Amino acid sequence: MRYQYSSDFSRRGYFRPRLFTHAIKLLISVNFLIFILQTVSRQERVLFELFGIVPADTWSRFMIWQPFTYLFFHGGVFHVLLNMFVLWMFGSELETVWGKREFLKYYFLTGVGSGIVTVFFSLNSHVPVVGASGAIYGILLAYALMFPNRYVYLYFLLPIRVKYFVIFIGVMAFFSSVNPGYSNVSHLTHLSGMLVGYLYLRSNLRWSLIRQFLTHRKDGLKQRYETQKQQRKQGIRREVDQILDKINEVGYDSLTKSERDFLYEASKKLSRGEKKD
Repeated sequence: MRYQYSSDFSRRGYFRPRLFTHAIKLLISVNFLIFILQTVSRQERVLFELFGIVPADTWSRFMIWQPFTYLFFHGGVFHVLLNMFVLWMFGSELETVWGKREFLKYYFLTGVGSGIVTVFFSLNSHVPVVGASGAIYGILLAYALMFPNRYVYLYFLLPIRVKYFVIFIGVMAFFSSVNPGYSNVSHLTHLSGMLVGYLYLRSNLRWSLIRQFLTHRKDGLKQRYETQKQQRKQGIRREVDQILDKINEVGYDSLTKSERDFLYEASKKLSRGEKKD
């Protein structure tokens, strides 16, 4: 996965979403299809209790599929439209940068991860949690890290940099999760999506830096070895030249046994690895 914290094409400032990319098209199609089916069936309560996250059931009844399936169910037209709009608006460019496979990996990691966190902190809750908002908030966090100085229009009117926009909604999600009141919105899931996304991106970047360090270190050691190898060969050649000069002056028979052995061994070492015609 690639990362960038500034970009040349972001200097113009305002964000221009792209046309549907492959993963975005797939996710939006599946979400709308499931929403239509759940609406037509008129069994939303049953479906939410079965496929949404019901924390008390997820762990006690071992309904371990819920932190995954809850991503595809939504509580109303406005809910699904808003999530899919944000997914398209911010996710399309992330997929362009990362690629389809890495984008889907990140989407489900943040979505499922936020679902698991929701279960862990609401073990006794019987209220179903549905929607892709955990993954959506993870995407917002990733976009803010990659393109912090882009502008978006808050409420379609006020221009604001993406980094400040994400900080604002993150703070709102935090305080709302601490004091949920009577809201039917799972702010804990939103905040968890951002947290899981941040930890993943930071750890991924850290491992990338470690790999770069190890690669540079390996290349440095290899270069150092080659340099020492060449220095040893040059030393051997100098001694061979001295022996050859002696042969030219007083003849081969004047060489000592150690000089003859050295000349023999040196010829083998110097010829090793040399290209032959």
